[in-house]
Amino acid sequence: MFKRVLLALLFVLPAFALAQGTPAPKAPAAKPAAAQKKTAVPATAKPAAKPAAKPAAKTTAKEAAKVADGAAPAANKVLVKTSQGDITIELFPDKAPKSVENFLTYVKSGFYSGTIFHRVIPGFMIQGGGFSADLRQKKTRAPIAIESRNGLSNLRGTVAMARTLDPNSATAQFFINTVDNPRLDYANDANPGYAVFGKVVAGMDVVDKIRAIPTGPKGPFAGDVPTTTITIEKVSVVE
Repeated sequence: MFKRVLLALLFVLPAFALAQGTPAPKAPAAKPAAAQKKTAVPATAKPAAKPAAKPAAKTTAKEAAKVADGAAPAANKVLVKTSQGDITIELFPDKAPKSVENFLTYVKSGFYSGTIFHRVIPGFMIQGGGFSADLRQKKTRAPIAIESRNGLSNLRGTVAMARTLDPNSATAQFFINTVDNPRLDYANDANPGYAVFGKVVAGMDVVDKIRAIPTGPKGPFAGDVPTTTITIEKVSVVE
């Protein structure tokens, strides 16, 4: 009888142990807005430390393409005319409403005309929209709250808000990912990433042309400034 009870326990205990799953981590609360200063994206292309908790599900390249192709709710498009050629960007107001509204406010006011792509890092991204050709930073509107927890990933061709170390400091500057940069996605509150709000749907050849231009130190920057000035002549909404 004792042997039968002992044998029964040996079968029950493993099943009980497998049922003790680790509870899923609670989603961190969003942070309030703050103020911005200068540049944006991480100073190097080194990957950030891996978070303990898994980030929210990301949009794959295929899914992002579907959004760009119109499978998702209709989005606005803007035409970025540069001294190197034209770039068409589709915006995702359903995924990043504050970022898109903020960007379009700058577009419609003519803010971007005469600004430059002041930071180019091969194999990473190109950044612009905040400095004039003489590398003077333009006065901006108040910063916006970060929207990096929107499921969009920093894949090649996506456009994201640039910011300082303060997550809620994005104003006018933006960057275009020239390669897949998933390490720039939201991971947790300590590593909030960068908010994707659009995607290049035409003109990636122009983006690649810009990223290939030699860079060096200039003005207040220790490096990464294109030796050939890349001017954003005009950004306009595509009707």
